[in-house]
Amino acid sequence: MSIEDQLLASVVGPLAVSYHQLTNDSHKHSGPAQDSHFSLLLVSDQFAGLMPVKRHQLVYGLVGDLMNNPIHALALHCYTPQQWAQKNSMPAAPDCMGASKG
Repeated sequence: MSIEDQLLASVVGPLAVSYHQLTNDSHKHSGPAQDSHFSLLLVSDQFAGLMPVKRHQLVYGLVGDLMNNPIHALALHCYTPQQWAQKNSMPAAPDCMGASKG
């Protein structure tokens, strides 16, 4: 199973995600690592009433086994369906400015 599939399997069902978008941003970062930097957008009613940090903690609790190896960085964008209806696009991941790309 790919890292993307593992990541999605860890969150989509448990959070009753109504919409998701996963982007592999590894090509924007320095070093040889493939499949190590991701942006993940999740829309779920379970985020209602939770501040952004609590939403992120909830997601990280579900994907903890994937963090640090094989995933180095995970940018989270967590919305309720109402919030997503107003946004309707995932923020772009920044280019890496570290190591060999500085």
